[in-house]
Amino acid sequence: MELSEEHVVLYHVSPEDEGVRLDIFLAQRLPEVSRAQIQRWIEAGMVEVNGKPAKPNLRLNTDDEVYAEPPAPPPVEPRPEQIPLHVLYEDEHLAVVNKPRGMVTHPAPGAENGTLVNAALACFGRLSSVGAPERPGIVHRLDKDTTGLILIALTDAAHHALAEQIQRRLVERRYLALVWGVPRFRRAMVDAPIGRSESDRTRMSVKAPLHDPNARPAVTELELKEDLRVCSVLEARLHTGRTHQVRVHTAFVGHPVVGDPVYGVGRSASQYGWRKAEARALEELIERMGGQALHAYRLIFSHPITGQDMQFECEPPEDMLAIIRWLRAKKEELDE
Repeated sequence: MELSEEHVVLYHVSPEDEGVRLDIFLAQRLPEVSRAQIQRWIEAGMVEVNGKPAKPNLRLNTDDEVYAEPPAPPPVEPRPEQIPLHVLYEDEHLAVVNKPRGMVTHPAPGAENGTLVNAALACFGRLSSVGAPERPGIVHRLDKDTTGLILIALTDAAHHALAEQIQRRLVERRYLALVWGVPRFRRAMVDAPIGRSESDRTRMSVKAPLHDPNARPAVTELELKEDLRVCSVLEARLHTGRTHQVRVHTAFVGHPVVGDPVYGVGRSASQYGWRKAEARALEELIERMGGQALHAYRLIFSHPITGQDMQFECEPPEDMLAIIRWLRAKKEELDE
């Protein structure tokens, strides 16, 4: 269980939690952890309130700061699994793969098998050993239900060179996102720091860096590619690589990704004036997709060994294209 990228969490107690026991407060925010385990963390000194050790039965006050540093989960040693992969490119140094929806990038507690790493180990026979042992070859990640292009390093030298390119923002990553509504802008640069939500540690949110030391710079360039009347196709170009960045930033500007179960909650076809039968037809297509309509379609970088310019593109998956085609047809009907 990964509570945060550094396995450290910081909560600010709101007035609604005035008087709540410390162990209950943490259990409410970490539903995947048992209350008994949380109590053991507290007794072991892994939790502090206002910079001091505390007891599980401590009653919290408004504006208290609860700091927790639970032990990191043991590394998951990935094993090769014979899972089909759509490989666009492979040489002795790297590979480019079109990741399908529903595939986790690397093993983690609760998702030890069936990941891209498991499939890549079987497909390529070797991956770089740089970084955490459960993430061999992984230079950058895609969310489980985000599809598209991802780089895999097969050697340590390639991994180091590709990671440096990403750090220097020399790798161009572009996404196609089907979002709710039609933005007023043709192009927009979203410069909004992102940090982990205090109320739900599985979510990210836009933060004010002066008030949240955990906020990290995040910049996404958005361009309107197609107006579909109730939805739009946006191109998103990453200038940084934060967790859920495109999903958080499109929601931040008022146009969450269609089918996003976290940042698109509350949006539906019926809100946009569709007749009942049409709204239901669109909702069925979205449900059939089973995740957010977000696809990493373009990847541009320099080969880490030869320096050759490398560029790859791939179309969105059929389930996402089916929704776009449906919206195009309905728009044509209304424009007649």
